[in-house]
Amino acid sequence: MSLKTSIILCSYNESNYIKDTINELEKNIPNLELVIVDDNSSDGTKKILQDLNHDKRLKIIFRKKSRGLASAFLRGVIETTGAQIGWLDTNMPEVAPRFNEMLSKLNSNADIAILSRYVKGGGDKRHLLRSLSSKLFNAVCRFILKPPLKDFTTSIFLMKRSVIDEVTFLGYGHGEFFVEFLHNAYKKGFKIVEIPFVQKKDDDLGISKSYPNIIKFLYLGLMYFLRILSSVIRRE
Repeated sequence: MSLKTSIILCSYNESNYIKDTINELEKNIPNLELVIVDDNSSDGTKKILQDLNHDKRLKIIFRKKSRGLASAFLRGVIETTGAQIGWLDTNMPEVAPRFNEMLSKLNSNADIAILSRYVKGGGDKRHLLRSLSSKLFNAVCRFILKPPLKDFTTSIFLMKRSVIDEVTFLGYGHGEFFVEFLHNAYKKGFKIVEIPFVQKKDDDLGISKSYPNIIKFLYLGLMYFLRILSSVIRRE
């Protein structure tokens, strides 16, 4: 039997996607442990999860007071038991088949495999503002942090469990925690492999949690930038 793979889903009002994403992950990943951390969704996501988990095959944590992507991910990591640990956005069921490709990289000599929009063969078809700001931010990451990586912010990844023995996830903020994680993993000598990935056009942009309005979008960009600086200053 293949080694257990733990995939973490962090959900907040994902009723339009959660069922499809779970189905696709279960269809594509053998020996799967699915850990779902829901931040008190109010759109019916909780009921969907409860119905899907009638046989108790899923690990689901319903958080009522805590909120935030980074802390939800960290809680998910704590609950995992697999030899490999991965994550993807809950609204991206089409990505599920790519985990087998990432798994093959771990079975060779990689410690972390990420889907990358900025290596040859990758791309970003999202709204112009989002795609341009992402390219700019990643350029800043490469300039300041120096690791030979192209995409610090896709956050779709699979890693060997041994990585978390040496690299700490700091459980605060939004997706910027992943920038810090990659930077620290590289400093620790872990091998990171990027696999080409084309991110599709935005769905439901009006309800996006990272792009609800221009002010919050710019605020998140500032938080990401400050996190880069803290990665340089902080020493583990």
